[in-house]
Amino acid sequence: MIRVAIVEDIGRIAETLKQKILLSPDFEIVNMATNGKEIIQQLQKDHALEVIIMDINMPEMDGIEATTFITQRWPNIKIIMSTVFDDEQNLFNAIMAGANGYLLKDETPQKIHRSIYEALEGGAPMSQMIARKALSLIKTGKPESSKTENVDYGLSERETEVLEHLSKGLSYEQIADNLFISYGTVRKHVENIYRKLRVNNRTEAIDKAQKGGLL
Repeated sequence: MIRVAIVEDIGRIAETLKQKILLSPDFEIVNMATNGKEIIQQLQKDHALEVIIMDINMPEMDGIEATTFITQRWPNIKIIMSTVFDDEQNLFNAIMAGANGYLLKDETPQKIHRSIYEALEGGAPMSQMIARKALSLIKTGKPESSKTENVDYGLSERETEVLEHLSKGLSYEQIADNLFISYGTVRKHVENIYRKLRVNNRTEAIDKAQKGGLL
């Protein structure tokens, strides 16, 4: 059995990823953590595992910082970063931290399984979209958007919270549940976010928010 850990602060996403991995009898989930600090504490007690699927944006300690620590302390553990957005700065930081692969969270179970095998065999599994970004980084040596602009778009505190949840890949229903507000209120906040950022969809909103220092 290949022993796998999942580090993800959104419970629904963690559970979905777990179910995808367990569709193959070759894998066993031995650790579940909600941030980098928590997985490191678990590994200090028992680091007998092969692969970690690591989220990037998490509270207390993010995935980049945790990856840096783990690859130095337990270099035999393979780490595959997991994200909902192919941001070049995150990709660059993940590579520099020593990550072995980089996948988008909506990958199929088959792709996730193949990626784990590939990482264990010494490869560097990546989503197709991520691979194109990586080639660009290899050519230039740095992300195109490496500088944060810190732009004030006038988002309210609640709109910023909704935007953060959008960046995690959550649906409107899930955001409503997490923030204890109605579905219609979430839709209204998203409309305001798009208007203030002058974008038309989630991907554009997350991209602009990251470049503007909001995420």
